[in-house]
Amino acid sequence: MPDCIVAEDEPLLRAALVAHLAQVAPELRVVAECEDGADALEAIASAQPDVAFLDIRMPGLTGLEVAAAAAQAGYRTQVVFTTAYDQYAVDAFEHGVVDYLLKPIAPERLKATVQRVLARQAPTLPAQQALAELFQQLGGALPRTVAEPLVWLTASVGRDTRLILVEDVAYFRADNKYTVVVTREGEALLRTPLRELLPSLDPAHFKQIHRGTIVNLRAVASVSREDGGRGCLRLKTHPDVLAVSPTFMPLFRAM
Repeated sequence: MPDCIVAEDEPLLRAALVAHLAQVAPELRVVAECEDGADALEAIASAQPDVAFLDIRMPGLTGLEVAAAAAQAGYRTQVVFTTAYDQYAVDAFEHGVVDYLLKPIAPERLKATVQRVLARQAPTLPAQQALAELFQQLGGALPRTVAEPLVWLTASVGRDTRLILVEDVAYFRADNKYTVVVTREGEALLRTPLRELLPSLDPAHFKQIHRGTIVNLRAVASVSREDGGRGCLRLKTHPDVLAVSPTFMPLFRAM
């Protein structure tokens, strides 16, 4: 039985798409439901599904970035975008490298798309390269999730409260239900989980590199690859060396 993942940050839209798939394509098994780009990329890496339904605009990593990273990593998952964007984007997708579904998704259109995707073989290496090039062209043209990214943070240092400019943050680290904010001056504690913080950050500058780490790309001095596909980041103004999980390393190859 072929399988798929569904990535959509709106819970109602995600549930509706899963329900439509069960109705019009019962032969396609949904193995993961993802609410952001990082979840989607990890699901593709672990399950390597036949098909990925990706919302273009998601917190953290856009659907474009997820698909580009998957293509760079060599996963042979076919991509179907769900999108509410204008004809410019649709025209680009008409090149035939990917499929798309316009929101609101009509069940009959979904059924036809699934049949076409399942009848097609997994993408070849040239198709994957074309996919990555297409995403590079489109990446700067499509609007981002965050219209007005967070500019200031209020975080705790012991009994004191600090006002921190977001652009001064080197990286964020998950700490149970809280988030550690790391700057040149030291660490502070933010009473917001990392997952809830991610949608408020500017995705052009802040990238998730591990399940528990978000880095400010402006603070990165170098990226190096290690054995097993892992990597590490060295920062310009902080001595910490940050681990990059194999799942997220393709993001740096695509940059």
